[in-house]
Amino acid sequence: MKTVAFHTIGCKLNFAESSAIARKFKNKGYIISNFGSKADIYVINTCSVTSSAEKKCRQAIRQARKRNPDAIIAVIGCYSELRYDEIENLKLVDIILGNSNKYDLLDYIESTANNDEIDRVANFEKFCPAISYDERTRSFLKIQDGCDYYCTYCTVPFARGMSRSASIQEILNMINLAVDNGIKEIVLTGVNVGDFGKKNGESLARLLIQIEEITKLERLRISSIEPDLLSKELINIISNSDIIAPHFHISMQSGSDNILRLMNRKYDTAFFSEKINMIKENMPDAFIAIDVITGFPGETDKEFNITKKYIQNLPVSELHVFTYSERPGTKAANMPGYVQNGIRQERTAELLEISKQKKKNFYISSLNSFHKVLWEAKQYKGFMSGYTENYLKVKCDYDETKINTVQKVLLTQTDEDGTFRCFIDE
Repeated sequence: MKTVAFHTIGCKLNFAESSAIARKFKNKGYIISNFGSKADIYVINTCSVTSSAEKKCRQAIRQARKRNPDAIIAVIGCYSELRYDEIENLKLVDIILGNSNKYDLLDYIESTANNDEIDRVANFEKFCPAISYDERTRSFLKIQDGCDYYCTYCTVPFARGMSRSASIQEILNMINLAVDNGIKEIVLTGVNVGDFGKKNGESLARLLIQIEEITKLERLRISSIEPDLLSKELINIISNSDIIAPHFHISMQSGSDNILRLMNRKYDTAFFSEKINMIKENMPDAFIAIDVITGFPGETDKEFNITKKYIQNLPVSELHVFTYSERPGTKAANMPGYVQNGIRQERTAELLEISKQKKKNFYISSLNSFHKVLWEAKQYKGFMSGYTENYLKVKCDYDETKINTVQKVLLTQTDEDGTFRCFIDE
């Protein structure tokens, strides 16, 4: 029996897709093995959002070839969609598939097709749903793919095509199957989740209502969403829901209106503040994480300080900070106002310090409050951990019987590792 090892780089959407592809191999009798071990086949699902992500992809390819010189190495995903020739020139890879045909990987391997016979023409019209079952408690469910926005720094529309999504009925069927398999929490993922259903005459709001009304899912989260698609209707649905977590991940990217215009974003800081304040008014305990890019072309010291001050005054819980990386083929790559790499890194470090303090303050404000924790299977130093509905990490003494159960707890203290100790309210 042949072994196949998967290595996924990038977003939760990639992880959902890797899991779906791995199940195809497993159903055909392949043994899924660890990427760090010797395997007959290595599959690397790649990312091309930053140059750092692409570097990790190349490193993974070299590591796989070193572990087994005779293995079949397949590289799939965004990096292979955009940089086929670059991967081919490494002379280490047997199969290179982009996003449009990566789901056919097993067929390529079993027919012993070589690269010359593979149809490399991108076809982004079809939507391929995917769900991960790698964790016993939580699944990532792909409901949407592609993007119509064309932000000036981003290659995603070129790597994944235009926005498209599953139907509500398809999603409900997948959720019901996941619940039947013991999954308690599902995270809805996509490139631009808020765009769900736009071309099907459906909507994300309607999907959320249907999930709560029709399925028996205990907890639902929404992954990163664009602020212009975070409508008042969506916020009201989430705030009034018994299963949708008050946990938001919103793409802000800059606190400077000038930089937002250069990025071709669809809002300004006043609009963004309005959305954040609306969330906090409806859900004071909501955990809000925002994405920020530092060192974008034209981000002078003045513009960065505007962003920094704006963020400091924003009632958010955490920052996901990305250092700007030039992406070939994007408009931003040729923009004036180059920011030196050293300055980019310094700005990233500054914002990460702000993020650290904001998260600490949010945790402190949550002390002595009751929340519901979904306990996970991992054990570390005699403890198990889980997350509350508003994404606070909590730990308690390891007890196997608690795995995949939801318990009401009182958050009693914070530890040095950034987690809560709790009292379990039986």
